[in-house]
Amino acid sequence: MSVGVLPLLLSLVFPACGKPGAQGVTPPGVVDFDHLVLPKTPNKALAAPAGFSPPPTVITPHYRVSQGKLFGIVGEVAASEPRTYKLDAYPARFQAAFVARSKAANFPDIIEVAVRPAPSGGSELILYSHSIYGQSDFGVNAARVKAWLSAIEARVVKDQSAAQ
Repeated sequence: MSVGVLPLLLSLVFPACGKPGAQGVTPPGVVDFDHLVLPKTPNKALAAPAGFSPPPTVITPHYRVSQGKLFGIVGEVAASEPRTYKLDAYPARFQAAFVARSKAANFPDIIEVAVRPAPSGGSELILYSHSIYGQSDFGVNAARVKAWLSAIEARVVKDQSAAQ
């Protein structure tokens, strides 16, 4: 896996652009989503259950599957996304992080994921997608969160149908 000429030139200013896959991106480690502080810049999107603080960009549904099942589905969806690579994983905590790179310039974004037990049973999901560089993302992170949620929901429904 290599990068093109444009990413190599950009790496003079943005070092992670010149690296392939998840290389050059610092893993976030275990994230304390209960105390998440979002930057004031618009280059991010947060998907979380209703009532979550800080207020999410997108409300995630209640999933009627176990934490382990939902965490596995999220991993499958991430693996199916183009130019997306695993950065970090804490399966015992149902947390993971991924790097998604832009096609032309190889700019990295980080997607942090947490699956929690829902108070009424089943699971709830938090997705936090954000850019490493820049102030604006041209809506890429919000579009990514929505696309992932759609793919996750489709897989949950498929798995539930297959189990019946």
